[in-house]
Amino acid sequence: MGKGANRISNTIREQRFHAGEMTQAQLAEAVGITRQTVIAMEQGRYSPSLEVAFRVARTFGKPLEDVFQYAD
Repeated sequence: MGKGANRISNTIREQRFHAGEMTQAQLAEAVGITRQTVIAMEQGRYSPSLEVAFRVARTFGKPLEDVFQYAD
């Protein structure tokens, strides 16, 4: 993996599906971020702050590591 490459992946899209097909807008509102931020996270173009990552995971009732993974 090259320098500057995003090493954080996530299962947000999958988690939304399992949460009754929650929309990106619904997730954004629940977490207090924009829909554009949700889209960027799902596409791996944006790594959230630790606080936002915890809020996303808690929205799904999952531990952080079930939603976000860090590649060594």
